[in-house]
Amino acid sequence: MKTSEFIAKKAVKNIEYVSFTWQTPSNIALVKYWGKTNPQIPKNASISFTLNNCHTITTIDFKRKHNAEIVSESDKSVAFNLFFEGKKKEEFKPKIAEFFKRIQAYCPYIFDYEMTIKSENSFPHSSGIASSASGLSAIAMCLMSLEKQLHSDLSEEFINKKASFLARLGSGSASRSIEGPLVVWGKHAAVEESSDLFGVKFPYKVAPVFNNYQDAILLVDKGEKQVSSTVGHNLMNNHPYADARFKDANENLEKMATILQKGDLKAFVSLVESEALTLHAMMMASSPYFILMKPNTLKIINKIWEYRAENDSNICFTLDAGANVHVLYPENEKKSVNTFIEKELAVFCQNKQYILDNAGLGAIEK
Repeated sequence: MKTSEFIAKKAVKNIEYVSFTWQTPSNIALVKYWGKTNPQIPKNASISFTLNNCHTITTIDFKRKHNAEIVSESDKSVAFNLFFEGKKKEEFKPKIAEFFKRIQAYCPYIFDYEMTIKSENSFPHSSGIASSASGLSAIAMCLMSLEKQLHSDLSEEFINKKASFLARLGSGSASRSIEGPLVVWGKHAAVEESSDLFGVKFPYKVAPVFNNYQDAILLVDKGEKQVSSTVGHNLMNNHPYADARFKDANENLEKMATILQKGDLKAFVSLVESEALTLHAMMMASSPYFILMKPNTLKIINKIWEYRAENDSNICFTLDAGANVHVLYPENEKKSVNTFIEKELAVFCQNKQYILDNAGLGAIEK
């Protein structure tokens, strides 16, 4: 699809007031994207598990401006208030304002409404869980619900594609939070209909062992990240190993596509962990360089390796751009691994906090 296909037509209805609520999840990448060009185009394709319990619930109240049709183009602005977990959050507004600026050509109706945005997370904000992914995808789904009201002929397939397209313009990983349980973002020859513009559900039959895959998120550090993802992505522009990394990531996605279909758990474990460590290696080799792992991150990784060897387990870890550890394991190991986490890994988490999650199906209207 071309970007022009996402430009909304002139509204066929006048809606004075409407409200929508969506719950959209975070996601955890198995093959990582790290590095992008404007406007939010990935340097390599990525694939992720959509999560289930780690989500954002967002309500947007749309109230039509009385002078919406007579305001000149030069005076148009997007009017919104933002509340996060019951409190007005002025500090969050610049990022959302920039998002609205990026999508205004595709959603011109946003100028016609005053919006009140109310969001809450099921997980700690800035905890290393992708809150921008769940938050911006939730806003995108609310906008598409309004667009559906204004243009009743929109299909569910188009709504999901455009929501992913819009969410991507706010946060690249948000493009992977609309559907599930496995989503690919980035054009790749091994995945039919994949695109740099939006995420697509993994189109091939997955081996049963990957159904309802488990993800325990160990909250090693719930503080603000030392380096924002935007800064980290930008450091790839002059990175000495960037080209090799992009090539490697695209090759890994092709390998992962085969692994998921064949059900090769040993290969899955190896590739997922390699991807996680490569992501952090790129950060450590950047200029300026940075380390987001904490001592307890490494202790958890070593404990996982010991447990896997001793129990012939298929447990593995992955990391996002932070200190927290995502522990991935098949459902048939759920009981034993959850016991291992509680007895041996929780001690390395901040206040012994962790979240038990599993692969989910994407956005849900509430």
